[in-house]
Amino acid sequence: MRPILILICCEAVGGKVEDALSFTPIPEIIHNGTLVADDIEDNSNLRRGKPSIHVAYGVDIAINLSSTMMMLPIQIIRDSGLPPETKNKAYDIISTLLLKCHIGQAADIYWHTGKSATIPSEAEYFQMCSDKTGALASMAAQLGALLGGGNEEQITILGSFAEKAGVAFQVQDDILDFEAAGATGKEYADDISEGKRTLLVIHTLNKAPAEERNRLLQILNMRTKDEKLLREAVAIIKKHNSIEYAQQAMHNLIEDAWKQVDAVLRESEAKVKLKQFSQMLVNRLV
Repeated sequence: MRPILILICCEAVGGKVEDALSFTPIPEIIHNGTLVADDIEDNSNLRRGKPSIHVAYGVDIAINLSSTMMMLPIQIIRDSGLPPETKNKAYDIISTLLLKCHIGQAADIYWHTGKSATIPSEAEYFQMCSDKTGALASMAAQLGALLGGGNEEQITILGSFAEKAGVAFQVQDDILDFEAAGATGKEYADDISEGKRTLLVIHTLNKAPAEERNRLLQILNMRTKDEKLLREAVAIIKKHNSIEYAQQAMHNLIEDAWKQVDAVLRESEAKVKLKQFSQMLVNRLV
């Protein structure tokens, strides 16, 4: 989704696809680098239906690969023919949002490893998602707008919109974790196995009676792969309509974010594509 965001946002501010095409690998290289590290941190054995990198090649190679992929995009910018001021702005966008991405991952680890004595609030969850997942989407949108010659307001607002779209993408990912695990190439209820405090979990913990709440927390803290226990946890989550709640939250995020975008972009085919793209993110089945 991130390379496409670069192209659409470039067009939406009046640029040409050709101006941004060679930069589309940037957020995807970084994203895949974070996934390699994420699988080590979460002890996930599968990624997209195949063995994770650290399982296939070893933890040492996986760590080195992950850090290498964080640095490669700087080379793409450096070796481009962009003017110095545009290069500097691109460096600033990449470094700022890459740091945000790592801060979001730190919060996620802190919660799902049980180091926090409290359950995160919904606001804290959304902030974590904005940092962890939304940052890379925002990076893509801002780079696209920059390369398309957008003004500072357009770059900022498109970045904010993409960040919220990234959060919505993450919420849908949380739902698909146990709604369509086979299609996503991950193990069933991986987020439950990893003890993650997703929006669905947080909503359930806030709504469930004490007995169910404590049982869900117990299973989360086990970090188990026992399918019977995972299905028990999922049943508790579904019982309290947490899927429907999360779906509504996604749609609200996208609608609120679009209002600002609508005000700073002229009507164009690219603008229509951008809105359709954001709607596709929250309605996807894989």
